[in-house]
Amino acid sequence: MYSGNFLIVLRATKFVVSMALAIGMAGWSVAIGAQNYPVRAVRFLVPNPPGGGTDLIARIVAHKVSEKWGANLIVDNRPGAGGVIAVEVAAKAAPDGYTLLMGHFPLAISVILGKVSDPIREFAPVTLLGTTQNVLVVNPAVPARSVKEFIAVARRMPGELRYATGGAGTAMHVSAELFGLLAGVSMTHIPYKGAGPALVDLMSGEVQASFPSVPAAAPHIKSGKIRALGVSGSTRSQVLPELPTIAEEGLSGYVAVQWYGVLVPRQTPRGIVERLNRDFAWVLGQPDTRSRLLESGYDLPQDTTEKGFGRFIQNEIAKWGDVVRKAGIRAE
Repeated sequence: MYSGNFLIVLRATKFVVSMALAIGMAGWSVAIGAQNYPVRAVRFLVPNPPGGGTDLIARIVAHKVSEKWGANLIVDNRPGAGGVIAVEVAAKAAPDGYTLLMGHFPLAISVILGKVSDPIREFAPVTLLGTTQNVLVVNPAVPARSVKEFIAVARRMPGELRYATGGAGTAMHVSAELFGLLAGVSMTHIPYKGAGPALVDLMSGEVQASFPSVPAAAPHIKSGKIRALGVSGSTRSQVLPELPTIAEEGLSGYVAVQWYGVLVPRQTPRGIVERLNRDFAWVLGQPDTRSRLLESGYDLPQDTTEKGFGRFIQNEIAKWGDVVRKAGIRAE
C-alpha cells in the first residue's frame, strides 16, 4: 500500500506535469496561431484622411504587406481630433492582430496635451516605418520667395497671415509654432481635418501658408500650385534638393520631422506582434518598396525593432513637451 506522504508527492507530481503540459500547449497554440495569421482581412487605422503623407505611406506599405500575406491589409481612414479618434477606436479593438494603428507624430503631442494616455501602456509597438521632413509652403500670391522674405512679410503683418494645418497638435501645427517661436512672428492658425483639405485651401488662396510633409506637398510644388521655401530637417530633402533647410535660412536649431509606425493593442499575443514586426521589416527591405518610399520623400528607419520604436516614441514625447508649453498649445 502507498503511504500518505507518497500519495501526496504523487498527486503533486501529476499536478506539476499537467500544468507544464497546459502551459506548453498554450504556447504551442499561440505559435500555431501566429504561423497561420492572418486568416482574414486586417484593418490598418490611419488617423488622417486620404491625400496626406500619413495616408500615402500607409497605402504603400499596406499594398506590399497584402501581397506577402495573401490577405488584405485594408487602410481605414479615421481622421479627426488630432488623431485621437483613431487611437480610441484601436484601443477598444480586440487584441487579436486584426486591428493595427498607424502611430505618428501627433500621438506624442496628444500625450503631452493629456488627450490620450501613454501609448506604450495602451499599445505594443511593432515597428517604425519611416520619417519625413515638413516643408514651408505658401500660396503663389504671397510675396516671398525665401524663408527670410516670408519672415519679413509675417513681421510686417502680425497675425494677418493664416496658416493651415491638419488639426490642433498635428506635426503641421507644432512645426509652425516652433517656426513662430524661433522667428519671432505671429500667424493665425486655421485647423483642418488633415493635410489634404489644408492643402486644397492653400492652393485656392483661403490661407497663405502651411507646413505639410514633403510627400504630401511635393506633387503640388512641382505643378506650381504652391511655392516651397524651405524644408524642416537637419539636411536637405532628396526629393526637393534645391530647397534649403529652414535652419540654413537663419533659424538655427529649427528641426521638425514627422514619423510613422505600427502599433497594436497591448494584449495582442506576443507571437502575432513578432510576426507583424518581421513582415513589416521584410516589406521595408524590398527594393521596390524602398525606392517608392525614398522617391516619395520618406527616410527609412535604421532601427525596425519593437523596443527601438518604443524608445523612439518616448524620446519624441520628451522632445516636444517644451515646445508645446512655450507655444501655449492646448487641447481642443
